Amino acid sequence: MNKKFFIILLIVLLVGVSAFFIWKYSQNGSNNTNYEAEKTANNETKHEINNSQNDSSTNGSNDVNNTTNNITDQDTSSNNASANPPATPQIKEEILATFSTKIYSTDSSRQNNISITCSKLNGTTVRNGDTFSFCNTIGPSSTSKGYQKADIFDSNGNKKKGLGGGNCQVSTTLYNAVLAVPSLTVTERHEHSNYVPYIQEGKDAAVAYGSYDLKFVNNSGNDIKITAATDANAISISIVALKSV
Repeated sequence: MNKKFFIILLIVLLVGVSAFFIWKYSQNGSNNTNYEAEKTANNETKHEINNSQNDSSTNGSNDVNNTTNNITDQDTSSNNASANPPATPQIKEEILATFSTKIYSTDSSRQNNISITCSKLNGTTVRNGDTFSFCNTIGPSSTSKGYQKADIFDSNGNKKKGLGGGNCQVSTTLYNAVLAVPSLTVTERHEHSNYVPYIQEGKDAAVAYGSYDLKFVNNSGNDIKITAATDANAISISIVALKSV
């Protein structure tokens, strides 16, 4: 009886131990499966995070590169604009009229005055629509400017010495050049009080700063330039149109 009981008890214990180990094994398998699943999930999460970081880094780098490219493009555009400024209009010069008068006097002081006045007049530009004034352009004759005393006429036709003697031949030469251009309108001109040998009667233009002036309006439709030159024998003045092309 005791032996039979002992055998039954032993079998129960063996079955119990076996059942315990079977249960334990199944639990470990489940834990391992959960661990592998968790590990896989963690790896996938890390992978997604890394990809997100890489994408952010790449996008940030691309944004920086795009910004740099935009700045470079702007700089290039700015440089191109600086390197290619607007073209300056080309000017074509066309001589409208030229007039010359002969110098009869050999007085060196008179020729000195004529030379100074032609130099001041030469290259003067008169804008379209503007009024030219000989006296305002040349200014008063003075020793500080290099002028000397030479023959002039007073208001009664008497010859005397005065600073700037000879200037009236320059203004007369200019006046006759202006008369040859219909679109230039003379608004002030005065005759001498006595005969002058360098121009026919009624075509002279006397000037005296503060009293007598030669003025004309440029209605030609273009700016004009006055050129003036002299030597010991003659004075030559041209009216030149400045036309944009």
